[in-house]
Amino acid sequence: MEPLAEALVRRAEELGFSGVVRADRAGQTVIAEAFGFAERAFRSPNTLATRFGTASGCKAFTALMVVALVEEGRLSLDTTARSVLGTSLPEIDDRVTVEHLLAHRSGIGDYIDEDAGYDPNDYVMRVPVHQLATTESYLAALEGTPQKDVPGERFSYNNSGYVVLALMAERVTGTPFHALVARTVCEPAAMHSTAYLRGDELPADVARGYLGPDGLRTNVLHLPVLGSGDGGIYSTVEDLHRFWTALFDGRVVPLRWVREMVRPRSDVPTEGRRYGLGFWVHRERDVVFLDGCDAGVGFRSVHDPSTAATCTVMSNTTNGAWALAALFDDQRWVGGYDGA
Repeated sequence: MEPLAEALVRRAEELGFSGVVRADRAGQTVIAEAFGFAERAFRSPNTLATRFGTASGCKAFTALMVVALVEEGRLSLDTTARSVLGTSLPEIDDRVTVEHLLAHRSGIGDYIDEDAGYDPNDYVMRVPVHQLATTESYLAALEGTPQKDVPGERFSYNNSGYVVLALMAERVTGTPFHALVARTVCEPAAMHSTAYLRGDELPADVARGYLGPDGLRTNVLHLPVLGSGDGGIYSTVEDLHRFWTALFDGRVVPLRWVREMVRPRSDVPTEGRRYGLGFWVHRERDVVFLDGCDAGVGFRSVHDPSTAATCTVMSNTTNGAWALAALFDDQRWVGGYDGA
């Protein structure tokens, strides 16, 4: 076993890590290991085939779905939200465009404002979570949130913006958002185990999300019962590996669009990185990554196109992923990615 793999296994066991980790470089899998329990009450172990929540990591899938609709002529980057929403969400500035929303530069109010400094384990939803089972149902959560900034003026990470994108996509196509992501992202990337699932009826191969390193309390009362454009898809480390390969092979959207989406649009000094359209980008290098953190969910997947190196950490606890992800940073595993 390589030194990095040995260090990861040792660290995972020291921390009582619950989740999976996989690292690949130049077509070779260096480590693929599972730890902890998918269902603590029955001591059902996590495996490499276990599906985990990705929280905001799947904003990239929403962005790719939107770009696929742009490629089909259903939308454009200049399409305004108002031209599709009509009288819905009147608080959104009439000048807000698809590009603003994708780049987190729309300035619209956020139904889960991450600048407010809440703890992911807090009960942050303003409407009963069981009611959020369709994209249209999210209107009740988004309504009444005033515009914060002038469109295009500054970067401000925004969950509402990606729900609005999902809503727009549904309205211009007449197809449910989840089916659109399946058609435009999961199917071309051969992500056969990746899907939006109801949190109150998870199948046996899905890890329940736990609020802490111990105990049986899950996240079922903390998150929308069915995710939308801002988060909530479930996936596996194998499917994430397939995703990165398919993306940079041009099988999800044409490569000209991939280059456009990973082109930095904003410097984000508070995060020590940059942002494109749906993707975080290293502050200095062409390394791209997906991050997700929510109650019972910790997720990071990083890819370096120049070396075909990928590392993915998925955890079914709120803060479980970061210590192992930091080991990849320390080893400069992906293109010198140092996490800052």
